[in-house]
Amino acid sequence: MTRLLLLMFGEVELLDFAGPYEVFTTANRMASRRNIATPFELVTASPDGRPVTARAGLVLRPDCALVDAPVADVVLVPGGVVDHLLDDAPLLAELRRRSAQAQITASICTGAFVLAEAGVLHDAEATTHWEDAEDLARRYPSLRVQPERRWVDNGRIVTSAGIAAGIDMSLHLVGRLVDTELAQRTARQLDVPWGDA
Repeated sequence: MTRLLLLMFGEVELLDFAGPYEVFTTANRMASRRNIATPFELVTASPDGRPVTARAGLVLRPDCALVDAPVADVVLVPGGVVDHLLDDAPLLAELRRRSAQAQITASICTGAFVLAEAGVLHDAEATTHWEDAEDLARRYPSLRVQPERRWVDNGRIVTSAGIAAGIDMSLHLVGRLVDTELAQRTARQLDVPWGDA
């Protein structure tokens, strides 16, 4: 079973968080229909373990504080209003530590800024929300920002474009971590088109 750790924080973009969450939980349901073992365990964490209010106003309750979360195979960092995260040295250090332990670290939307500020994303191709692409490239000049891409897979680091593109990237990860058939079944169940980046 692959353990996924999903970060949540105040002013997180709701679909950045909920889209991937829905993909991986739906993949679990589709796997059960194929009579294969549940592929994913999802753990949610906030910086301090307390509930957070998403950008859209919905209150999200994490499983634990980031520092208390179990070791994960995949770390997912959504976007939203991330300015306060970029100044949070303990959080960035914890994300570096978590990324070093993980097989894959991924960002959705402006979560790419958080990975770059943490030193996890550097000297690589990356993507983010089209509206923030120039800012990402200017702030982190070692990145080769590809705003036209839905997601960019660099092996250990995967980034997605804005908001709904996190669904596409998560389907890609289902295909990579399990198989393409499960990714296709999950996309069909979610009723979303899915294909190449």
